[in-house]
Amino acid sequence: MSLVEISRRLSRRVDQLRFARPVTHVYNPLSYARAPHEQYLERFGQGKKRVVFLGMNPGPFGMVQTGVPFGEITLVRDWLGISAPVKKPAALHPRRPIEGFACARSEVSGARLWGLFRSAYASPAAFFQQHFVANYCPLAFMEESGKNRTPDKLPEPERALLYAACDAALVELVGALEPEVVIGVGAFAATRAERALAGTPIQIASVLHPSPASPKANRGWAAAATQELADLGVRLGS
Repeated sequence: MSLVEISRRLSRRVDQLRFARPVTHVYNPLSYARAPHEQYLERFGQGKKRVVFLGMNPGPFGMVQTGVPFGEITLVRDWLGISAPVKKPAALHPRRPIEGFACARSEVSGARLWGLFRSAYASPAAFFQQHFVANYCPLAFMEESGKNRTPDKLPEPERALLYAACDAALVELVGALEPEVVIGVGAFAATRAERALAGTPIQIASVLHPSPASPKANRGWAAAATQELADLGVRLGS
């Protein structure tokens, strides 16, 4: 099964879910940002990969705008070479506009993650020869104030249905890419990978999340992550 097929199946499945307050708006970039999202999958998601980096869910100025995991706009456009029209969700939060590639805000986590890969590889093709970047959950959740709500903060019944869909898609993605290692970008993604992929020979690990909310990440995320990856036997640029 191709990554596009996996993505479309997951998108249909999560679109059927319903979420109660305090969540008031749910964005699914697999749907409204399908054009750049599928460019990413088709261009870089072919063949086997040694390592899959797995994030939690879309950030407001990254994948929410571009359809690419951790998709900081300038790096998606200028380094990955991806740009395509982005539609809008049916229910748009007034404080969380979708501007696509015209968005002027920078996704710090994405700038740090993709910036590290850009500094280590001469081209995206060199990076994607052995690596891929995905998100566990494709949905972004917002409260009435515009505040982001992460999947782990949803009520248990809502989490259970969401995680079932995301677990199944992760199993399919791993089946397509056949990685040796899945590295959670942050503890949440690593924990979900451990549960979804239990019983498989795939190594599960984690690295520090590049979020600006993390004091440790703000003290030098690239150096810290590079060392964590080296300790796992993943040496960028080699």
